[in-house]
Amino acid sequence: MAAQRHGAPTTDRKERAMLAEIEQFLPCPTPQQWIADALANPEILLIDHANCEKKAASTAMNLIYRYTDDFDLMNKMSRLAREELRHFEQVLALMKRRGVVYRHIDAARYAAGLREQVRANAGAEGKQKLVDILVVGAFIEARSCERFAALAPHVDSELGDFYRSLLKSESRHYKDYLTLAGRYAEPAELAERVALFRGIEGELIERADSEFRFHSGPLAA
Repeated sequence: MAAQRHGAPTTDRKERAMLAEIEQFLPCPTPQQWIADALANPEILLIDHANCEKKAASTAMNLIYRYTDDFDLMNKMSRLAREELRHFEQVLALMKRRGVVYRHIDAARYAAGLREQVRANAGAEGKQKLVDILVVGAFIEARSCERFAALAPHVDSELGDFYRSLLKSESRHYKDYLTLAGRYAEPAELAERVALFRGIEGELIERADSEFRFHSGPLAA
């Protein structure tokens, strides 16, 4: 990922306010070591980014199929799925221009680690599980937004501009997930579930990993 010039820093007032909200929601910033790991693994960064976009679209589609009684949820998830697939196409185009072969790599432990605490169907019409899925989605989208912003100043201009172009949609996805979760949980319950997953998310982000991924922790020394 040889850079002709580094990506422009985030200076727009709206972007700064958006990122400040994201940073307040997340339990911790991305470790600086992870940024160094990303720069040392440019092909894996792109391949796993593509995988993340596919998985995000799949999650949204699964919610559309499962919760057909909520028109707002279906509309938001339909838009989200389209955007994620568009991002997937954009990452593929970047990979093709850079000669990166799309190959299989194992998933990070991040999403699976968050989903371990998702409740089984319980409560009114099994909506406790939905609340947790939506809260997990909010954390994944918020972390993605934060990482794109963290990477943008350190990569080449094409990639930096692309990452900055994703900030608005990733931030909106985070808000959509959290707003939808608030439809199915009382404020106290939602705050409790957000606090639970915040603790898990922070531990997953800060704990050392043996392999670099877009949502991994820093690589073990």
